[in-house]
Amino acid sequence: MTDEDAERGGPTSTWGTIALWVMGLLGVAVLAALLLTLREANHRRDDALAAQRHSYDVMILVRTLQGTIARSEASLGRYVISGDQQLGRLYFEDWRRADETIDRIEKLTHDNAIQSRHLAGIRDAFRERGDELALTALNTNYRKNNQALARFYHSSKAGSLTRINEGLDALVAEERVLLEARTSHAQASVRRSSIIAKVLAAFGLLLVVGVIWLGWAVVSALSEHAVARAEADAQRDRAEELASAVAQATEELRAQEARLRQIQKMEAVGQLTGGIAHDFNNMLAVVLGGIELAQRAVTIDPKTAARHLSSAHDGAQRAAALTQQLLAFARETAINPEPIAAAPLFEGLADLIGRTLGDGVTVRFGDESDGWCTRADRVQLENSLVNLAVNARDAMEGRGTLTVRALRRTVAGEDYVALAVSDTGCGMTPEVVERVFEPFFTTKPVGKGTGLGLSQVFSFARGLGGDVSVDSVVGLGTTVTLLLPRERARPASSAPPMPVAAAPVAPVQNPAGLHILVVEDDPRVLPATMDALSELGHHPRACDDPTRAAALLAGMDRVDLILSDVLMPTLTGPEMVAELAATHAGVPVLFVTGFAGGADEAIDLGGRPVLRKPFTLAGLERAVAQAAAAPAETRAAA
Repeated sequence: MTDEDAERGGPTSTWGTIALWVMGLLGVAVLAALLLTLREANHRRDDALAAQRHSYDVMILVRTLQGTIARSEASLGRYVISGDQQLGRLYFEDWRRADETIDRIEKLTHDNAIQSRHLAGIRDAFRERGDELALTALNTNYRKNNQALARFYHSSKAGSLTRINEGLDALVAEERVLLEARTSHAQASVRRSSIIAKVLAAFGLLLVVGVIWLGWAVVSALSEHAVARAEADAQRDRAEELASAVAQATEELRAQEARLRQIQKMEAVGQLTGGIAHDFNNMLAVVLGGIELAQRAVTIDPKTAARHLSSAHDGAQRAAALTQQLLAFARETAINPEPIAAAPLFEGLADLIGRTLGDGVTVRFGDESDGWCTRADRVQLENSLVNLAVNARDAMEGRGTLTVRALRRTVAGEDYVALAVSDTGCGMTPEVVERVFEPFFTTKPVGKGTGLGLSQVFSFARGLGGDVSVDSVVGLGTTVTLLLPRERARPASSAPPMPVAAAPVAPVQNPAGLHILVVEDDPRVLPATMDALSELGHHPRACDDPTRAAALLAGMDRVDLILSDVLMPTLTGPEMVAELAATHAGVPVLFVTGFAGGADEAIDLGGRPVLRKPFTLAGLERAVAQAAAAPAETRAAA
């Protein structure tokens, strides 16, 4: 390019650059306006959906009210004819529910003057109708059946019921008019937003065409080499940005589904932590106690030492198996279907569910499947059963019996393995049962549940070609049954857990010989504690059920100390101590717990000393000596 060409192309290049900047700013403005328009359209759509839901809720409640009133009057009619008091109670309960339904409708329509006038008329007619029916029920109650039957016949032709139905029909009609108006308004808003978006898109297209034309003009004024390099760099940068944006958006979309699946599992893992720490500390207590006892006996009695080492080895194996099971439950793993039989499934889940639910819930397993298998992902199946167990625990408020059974079922000629989870909780009403599988529906307080657990269980069963059913009775409990297709293949055996080694600990001696009642429900911790106390020279007496503690104390000639676990299924340690006879009120008490994070804060221990699991022989010796040496007046005050 010559100097003359450069001088001639300079102003053109400058004006072209300015024009490009202007068009770029206009393009940004158009893009911002387009985004605002789309957001406004989304808001309009959301408002329309909310209004539609409101109208549907009102219409559903109105129809529910009509059905409840009809059912109540039918029960009263049967009550008048038969004199059955149960039918009279049904009439009264349905009439009370109808009154509550009117209250709910008033809350939904309080901001609508027309609907409020309709409801005022309905309320007056409802009260008048209630008075008429109450007289009929009263006559029936006093055995004036003929008079009651006549009143019931005349009340069926009374105008109050007609006014109720006419008012409810008017209420529904008005709500439908509102629904149509709201829908039309929302559609018009969406159409306006769509037109604006199209106009902005067309204008943006024109801007793009203008930018391309100006860019071509500017490029023509520059040297070929510089223009080609600049264009290549710009195209490469834009391609990289676009590829990065597309990859990021794709990754986010893929992660959404995984997060939704994982959120309920993480909630369950969070609930596991306290119980996991409690039982893990129990295992460590067995390991440490067994190793220390084996050290003491290794040169004196090799057989006793071998027995203690075997106990420690068993505790270490259980701790390793617990760690592997918790990691398998918590990980986000790909679906890996395999044949699964009920017996090994229950064996693997027993500890996990027990720790999840806590010591207040008694868990029972029953296998009546006769070896039938189903094909599923083990982690997903375990997750589903744990979700059902956690819901059952919440329904029982942490105290009760959970039963997990495996059964054989044949439905429409197809074989299924049925896994039934039953609780002794509060049960659910039919209205709640109808909605339990809806995503995000929950009866728990805000912040206590996501409402995803049962919907994930439903999705899991349907994904395998099975089904889920719920049987619930208010006040008696609930049974949730998973129907999973039968698999003819046999499951593969799993490898045993790896053993865990332990380090030697120096022995501890205690010349004192106290008579101690040891109350511990864990069948592994109880013998280890008994052996440790005997090694220290004491005279322990075992009690594996806190409800038997009083009887055992009565049979002991001398009691110097009660050593008790805190959390047990039937009674907690403090509850057991509180129920002891007055003759043992002054006996020192030492509580032992493996609960994580301050069991003495969650349960009132009465100021008594606490020994934390896992403990060493030296720690046990010190705790026993301090508890036994506590002043009598301090123990009495506690």
